[in-house]
Order: sequence, then C-alpha cells, then structure tokens
Amino acid sequence: MRKFKLVQSKTEVITPHGGLALIGHCINQMTSLHKTSRDVAKRHGIANIDLIRTYVGLVCLGKSDFEAVEQARHDPYFKAAMGIKQSPSSARLRQRFDEDAVNLLPLLSSASVEFLQNASIPLTELSTGHIPLDMDVFPMDNSDTKKEGVSYTYKGHDGYAPIAAYLGQQGWCLGCELRPGSQHANAEFINVLQRVIPRARQLTDQSLLIRLDSAHDALENRVFLNNQNVDFLIKWNPRKQDVWQWYDEACAHAKWHHPRPGKMEAVFSQQLDDAANTRRVVKVTVRHSDAKGQLFLEPEISLDGWLTSLSSDVADDATVIKLYKGHALCEQFHSEFKTDLDLERLPSGKFATNDLVMGFAVMAYNILRWIGLRGLMQSDSPVRHSAKRRRLKTVMQELMYLACRLVKSGRQLTLKFGSHCPGFSAFNRVYHIT
Repeated sequence: MRKFKLVQSKTEVITPHGGLALIGHCINQMTSLHKTSRDVAKRHGIANIDLIRTYVGLVCLGKSDFEAVEQARHDPYFKAAMGIKQSPSSARLRQRFDEDAVNLLPLLSSASVEFLQNASIPLTELSTGHIPLDMDVFPMDNSDTKKEGVSYTYKGHDGYAPIAAYLGQQGWCLGCELRPGSQHANAEFINVLQRVIPRARQLTDQSLLIRLDSAHDALENRVFLNNQNVDFLIKWNPRKQDVWQWYDEACAHAKWHHPRPGKMEAVFSQQLDDAANTRRVVKVTVRHSDAKGQLFLEPEISLDGWLTSLSSDVADDATVIKLYKGHALCEQFHSEFKTDLDLERLPSGKFATNDLVMGFAVMAYNILRWIGLRGLMQSDSPVRHSAKRRRLKTVMQELMYLACRLVKSGRQLTLKFGSHCPGFSAFNRVYHIT
C-alpha cells in the first residue's frame, strides 16, 4: 500500500461543513432576523445578527458549547455561508448572550414561526381531520453542576425539565421553554398554552387536537382549551380510584374481550358533567395469569383512561386510544434535541442564557427538519430507505457534513463539490427552493 503525502494548502478554502450554506440561506432568505435583531439596542460591538447567525450555525453542526466558535471565527467559509461580517470570540458570545438573553429570545421565537410560514411546511392531519399539537416535558441531565435552575427531576437526576410543543405528525417545534428540574409539568401551564396556541394558529386554519399526558389532567386546562375552541386528548390520571368499582362499571356497560388466555379487557366511555364538555374513555384490564401462563393468587386489575372533547361521532373509543398512541412520537423529538443537537448538558451557568440556547435549538431543529423533508425524501437522495421523515442526525451526516471547496472569482462565490458527491442533487434541490 502506498503512503500519502500530506500537504496543507495555503490558498484553497476546503470545508467539511458544506451544508452551512443551506442554513445561512434559510436564515437570511426565510426570516427577517436581519431587521428584527436591531430592535435589541446595541451601543457598540458586534451586530446582534452576526451573533445569531454564528450560534445557529454551530448548533446545526451539533456544537452547543461557546468554545466551538473559536474554530469557526477564523473559517472564511463559515462566515461566507452564514453571511457573517464580524465573528465573535467565545468570551464575547457568552457575555452578549448573558446580557441580552431576555430580549433576544422573543425574536428567535417569532423567527422560528416565520421560517415555518415561509417554508410552506407540510402538515399531515389525523384521521379525524385535526392537526395534532403535542406538548410534553422531558428531563435534561445536568448533574454535578451548579447551574442556575438545576434541581432534582422526576427521572432521579439533577437537571432541567423543559416543556416542548410539536405541531403536526412531522413534529415541527413551536417552542421549547426551559424550566427548573423540580417544577411540576402543570405549573404555569396555562401561560405556556397562551404562547403556543397563537403560533399554531399562524401555521394552520385546520382544527387542532392537543395531546397531553396525565400530568396535565386538570379541569382548568380542559376549560381553557374548550374556551379557545381547541379539541383535547389528555391521559386520565386515575389517582386513588377504586379499581373494583370500575370493574363493576365495565361489567355493566361493556363487553369483555380476551386478547390472550388469562387476560380480558373492556373499553367504554362516559360523558362527564363539567364545564369542558369532557368525554372519558376508560379501559379496564383484568389479568388472571401472566403472559407465560403463571396463575395469580388473585386477579390483577389495571385502569387506563383518556379525557377528550371529541364526540363519539368523530372518534369512537378505539379511535381515541389509537390517536393518543401517536403522542409517543414526542419521545423521539426530545431525543433529537438532547443527542443530535448535543443539548443534554447546556453550556451556561445562567438560567436565562440556557433558555436562549433552547430558543436557538428550536430554530436549528426546524431548519434541519425542513431540509430533511425537502432534500432526503426523493429517489436521488443519499439515504435510500423509505421513511416519513429523516432524523436530524441523518440530515447532519448527509448534508451538513458535506465536503466542498469555496472558490472566489471576482465578486462571485462558488461551491465546488466532488464529481461523485452523493448529496449534491439533494443539496442543489434544497438551495434553489427559494
């Protein structure tokens, strides 16, 4: 085997991050951040838009720590692709975010929705004709740190517990608000709904179906959603219900089904007399033996339920249960934030700055999701297996980390890709959509 001769060019600009051109294109062409960022007063120093472009570019490469900017600030391609005039140092980036976190976060939230509007995102409806709006809390492990807001989470470790909202079956993120780890999921939840629902209304005129877990089983939530003309599907929290009483209810109002020997189930619904016009679907399960046939000394009774505003004409009991199963997709979206974007452990010691970082993450998440749908779902895409969407990690591997050469000729900048570059067709298609 021949040995290679290693030479570092002094003139050519070659980058392994060709996909940054797509990110810069999305920010500069599909959002008005270059205008709205001026609303945050700046007496001197680097422009806010350069800070925003810099950090969004880093997050889209899976680099959330501020020190990562030191490699990018001297990279001519990074600056050209993102449209950066003046690159900040890691210390300056951290300082400016600490100073202006509260003012910059609303700009990013508005820009994320603006991007989704201008990108004409697809929204796949459910069988009932609704667009799902899933909201859920997930823990982020920040153990062994002294960061502001870090506290004991329900997963048994110290960290944060942000609440995220995803619209449609594609999982477009409408917000991911940072919360202390010990804060209950339903605390200040009405305030979150007041911010999220208007964003969803900006993106679709179709009926919304908000899906929540049992932590949000509260009458005030159902009444609020009913007043907002938003249908809901919430996991019922049985709390200290008498299971034998529900067994008697099942015997009186439903037929028992036997999915396997030693196990029987009954599903029925009842209309509640409350201000939210709620219908409760109840599933009673009785087990006389386990799956291997081992008999129990006495039967085990488990109780599951769902609270919904959907009438039986729109969704029968079985459909309600099936609709709620789709809520489990949130777990995959959560993992993409924590692992694909490398945001399990947040970079700052200040709570407001970390909340701003999550705002950047929402924008990066939506841009990468859109690039994956537009670029990696066709027959000429480098990823061949069929799927409804591409994971963010796949988008980063196939398009973000795409090698190319930056060529300057007069005032024209050209990106040259290899003759056998597998992702060029997808890259070219996405770049010329707008």
